[in-house]
Amino acid sequence: MRKEEIKTEEDVVRSLSDKTEFEKKVLVATFKIPRGKISTYKRIAEKIGKPRAYRAVANALHKNPLHPVVPCHRVVRSDGRFGGERKAAESRRKLVEEEGVPIENGTVRISNKVLY
Repeated sequence: MRKEEIKTEEDVVRSLSDKTEFEKKVLVATFKIPRGKISTYKRIAEKIGKPRAYRAVANALHKNPLHPVVPCHRVVRSDGRFGGERKAAESRRKLVEEEGVPIENGTVRISNKVLY
């Protein structure tokens, strides 16, 4: 299945046959984040029932084969900063800023309005 054909959670799962159950859950939860909203690695971990696995969530998203369909750029650290390499973090910051997420000093200004 090509990325352009992925429209539903079921499509995401079908496209991830080579991933672990954990990775599938992370990617499906991330798929649900709407444009203009963000989540944190910790919130994704909580949503999939593994509240202490936020670092594993970050690792799963680092290997996301379905970007931008699964919008891993919408997941940030709990302090609003973008994790990972500087260049990649800057790219993700630009994407969420284009989607209308408020950025202040290179960090997401986290509020209930933007948090998913």
